[in-house]
Amino acid sequence: MEEFWRAEPGFGQIFSQTTFGAQELLLFGSEEQKKKYLPPLVKGDWVMGFAITEPEAGSDTASATTRAEKVGDEYVINGNKVMISNGTEAKFLLVYCLTDPEETSKSNRHSIVLVETDRSGYKADKILGKMGLHASDTANVYFNNVRVPKENLVGIEGNGFPQLMEFLDYSRLMIASDGVGLAQGAMEQAINYVKKRKQFGKTISSFQVTQFKIAEMATLIETARSLMYKACWNIDRGNVDTQLSAMAKWWACNVAVRVVDEALQLHGGYGYLDDYPIERFYRAAKLLEIYEGTKEIQKMTIGRRILGVS
Repeated sequence: MEEFWRAEPGFGQIFSQTTFGAQELLLFGSEEQKKKYLPPLVKGDWVMGFAITEPEAGSDTASATTRAEKVGDEYVINGNKVMISNGTEAKFLLVYCLTDPEETSKSNRHSIVLVETDRSGYKADKILGKMGLHASDTANVYFNNVRVPKENLVGIEGNGFPQLMEFLDYSRLMIASDGVGLAQGAMEQAINYVKKRKQFGKTISSFQVTQFKIAEMATLIETARSLMYKACWNIDRGNVDTQLSAMAKWWACNVAVRVVDEALQLHGGYGYLDDYPIERFYRAAKLLEIYEGTKEIQKMTIGRRILGVS
């Protein structure tokens, strides 16, 4: 994803979100679910999504109220999810649902249920007017007595919250790679521009202030890339480190926002026009600090683990 986002964030987003949620199936899905739902994804025949966020449950996922009630051999789902990738395009969604509202522990109240989008009662409304990443499908989705067989439960009933948290340890590194790629692409655009743009009789690349900016941008990107690669290296070897994943996601996305801001600044007024792609990178960057856990949630996760508090 790093290289896709380096070239064009919109395409990068499309390529990454077509199988968003597949890691959850790999980690917790039954063998039957994996055989049925994963091959069409990698062949490019199907698209999926993961419906987590609700109008009143964003960072506080344990407060999600979309209900999956067990009735006989089925789950009956009612509720509303917002800002869901591929909501209008997906063949199926994984839906984070409340299955045991009476459970005293908030982390044991939810489950993850697979819902095919052609089932009666499913509705999705495409969201228009986004700040950036217009190429990707984002929707509000509604469940009105949507019935799915009990076999569509992913993992263990009541274990949805821990399963989601483990999934995020993986997905946050994908977003970190997006941030590194966007930052690299933005810096390269700035470098190309300052080598050509002339002011006061010389290219602005000859000015010390420009050289300082490029030096800072390059160093920030290298730190973000090294941290992200370290976290990925650990996961590839079976060491899933929540703290390291949160660090990589927070820092890489922070770097992306800082670097693209300076890159646009080096373009001057031209950076504000759509004549140059830097304005598109600028608009895309901010989302990186919001989805898959806001920057504040990442810092809270890091701090709590370092201090040993819950």
